[in-house]
Amino acid sequence: MAHSYLLEVGLEEMPAHVVTPSIQQLKTRVANYLTEERIDFEDIQAYSTPRRLALLISGLADKQPDVDESVKGPAKKIAQDADGNWTKAAIGFTRGQGATVDDIEFKEVKGVEYVYVEKHIQGKPVAEVLAGLNDVITAMNFPTLMRWGSFKLNFIRPIHWLVSLLDDQVVPFDILNVTAGRLTRGHRFLGHDVEIKSATDYVATLKDDFVIVDAAERKATIKDQIQAIVDQHNWVIDWDEELLEEVNNLVEWPTAFAGTFDQKYLELPEPVLITSMKDNQRFFCVRDHDGKLQPAFISVRNGNAVHLDNVIKGNERVLVPRLEDAKFFFDEDQKMTIDQYVDRLKNVSFHDKISSMYDKMARTKALANLLGQQLDLSDQELADLARAASIYKFDLTTQMVGEFAELQGIMGEIYAKRFGENEAVAAAVREHYMPISADGALPQTTVGAVLALADKLDSIYSFFAVDMIPSGSNDPYALRRQAYGIVRMLADRKWHLNLLDFQASAKQAVEQATPALGFDYAKNADAVTDFFIDRLKQLFSLDHLRHDIVDAVTDTHVTDPAAIVEAAHVLDAHKDDADLKDQVEALTRVIRLAAKGNLSEDDVKVDPSLFENPSEGQLDQAVQALIDAKEGRSLDQQFSALLELEPVISLYFEENMIMDKDEAVKNNRLSLLTILADQTAAFGNLDQLIVK
Repeated sequence: MAHSYLLEVGLEEMPAHVVTPSIQQLKTRVANYLTEERIDFEDIQAYSTPRRLALLISGLADKQPDVDESVKGPAKKIAQDADGNWTKAAIGFTRGQGATVDDIEFKEVKGVEYVYVEKHIQGKPVAEVLAGLNDVITAMNFPTLMRWGSFKLNFIRPIHWLVSLLDDQVVPFDILNVTAGRLTRGHRFLGHDVEIKSATDYVATLKDDFVIVDAAERKATIKDQIQAIVDQHNWVIDWDEELLEEVNNLVEWPTAFAGTFDQKYLELPEPVLITSMKDNQRFFCVRDHDGKLQPAFISVRNGNAVHLDNVIKGNERVLVPRLEDAKFFFDEDQKMTIDQYVDRLKNVSFHDKISSMYDKMARTKALANLLGQQLDLSDQELADLARAASIYKFDLTTQMVGEFAELQGIMGEIYAKRFGENEAVAAAVREHYMPISADGALPQTTVGAVLALADKLDSIYSFFAVDMIPSGSNDPYALRRQAYGIVRMLADRKWHLNLLDFQASAKQAVEQATPALGFDYAKNADAVTDFFIDRLKQLFSLDHLRHDIVDAVTDTHVTDPAAIVEAAHVLDAHKDDADLKDQVEALTRVIRLAAKGNLSEDDVKVDPSLFENPSEGQLDQAVQALIDAKEGRSLDQQFSALLELEPVISLYFEENMIMDKDEAVKNNRLSLLTILADQTAAFGNLDQLIVK
């Protein structure tokens, strides 16, 4: 008979951002526990509110299946004495297995006989297994933990009640001083304690007590209510999914409502107004059909519509001082100049082991200029880049960013325009933070992209220089994210930058710009390069590239991310070519022999007068034609041209002994192979490719 089981953990209100990951964690842990305990089930439905984490398991088996297993004991020579009598070791082993010496069998394992007994293990009833869920619950981990009372358990919030129902029967277990039963709690203000008669009654019972336990249903209810208000007022809403998720995890019985504020606050920049309402009050902003913000908001209360007018007035009243503060910050910030804000950065620490934020900007400016020259920016772009790099962190010392840190860069752009900077400079101030997440938007302007590269490169170089290198999961300064952003930007714009060479050049540029640097800017350069290669591998994994292709393109001396990415996509495009196996094998044979020859650069010389067979001249001509045509070809065309050499290469190996006894002939042949092998370097180590 299939059963249903309800587990509910009742808590003090959890932080909104913890609710969803916590119920997902509980579901995974319980599913793993049941699997480990050999309890079959069909499905697990997860439910959550700020005050509860619940699971409804359906199709649960009656019991564990019985198991017959062969249990290994001591070796025969230990189990019996010289006369064949059972030793204490044998007797103790069988007793421990609930058997007798009469049940012993001998089995040979790797030439040695051992004692075995066949054991029948009766499956536990499902209720007995479920009673062990207390350990599953208390093993959960959270970003923040607390203790309560005199208890030593660390948990997200104090546990106040537990429900554990197998169909309509309680499966008791204890966590601290709380015993699982059938009593749950309804809405904190509208509901009361209520008994759950049967596991499958859970959702309906709590809905009758003003709790929507299904997070998806609750979110849909919120959206429907908000949309109804929007339609009623002929507004438009840009759904903020992050805010919607947060609000959903703040309420158990949602009721949406609209409020208004004074028109004068619309004079504030939109990001300020939106952030002030979103972050402080969890309000949704609304617009008219022309996209203009309206002096109104929508919020969601945790309760019903009783006395809703009072709730609206209260929310409107609370919003006013928030908007007044924002207006004050905005007005006050404009009483100073950008240069004054920049000067304040001398007293803002980037990191106490590295420098002030002011000095970081000086280093970034040197890198930005170097990048701009290498990436062929126009004179105007270089001028804009220099100006942007001189001021781009200035808004960190404004009052607005001091209050709303998430507006850094955004306010920088707004203030830069108000202080007379041109569009390119202002945009770069905002864009230098981009991308702000692994898959975040990239800078749209050239100046912004170069400044973003320079700023992130400086952060990585600086932290590596003082030996603060990310290890394991430890990356407090988000260097992995910044390196990943650099890789994405270079690949997206097809900007070719040799990272190893650039760091050496950056060291010289930075030391000239900031003589009192205080650390070796190019320290751990190899580790920096490896760090970027790892980020490339991360990028390739998200592109679902084959592992052998990733291994091939990253096993290289090339440190140009854009080139490596392009090479990976070329190899991926050819992975199913019909003749690829023979073609790659021919090229890898060339590569191996060239490596074995290990000729110095000065020794690589091809002398046609030493050719002994026509195939040598044919390969030499083919390689020269390949090199001559390289400049006008795409990387894909270059790879195709390499593959097309297979017949010439194969004939060459058929007719010529590479390691000839004549040293001059041998080196001549190795020189030709070395020149050809060098043409494959752009594609990494082709020997890593798995071709069938």
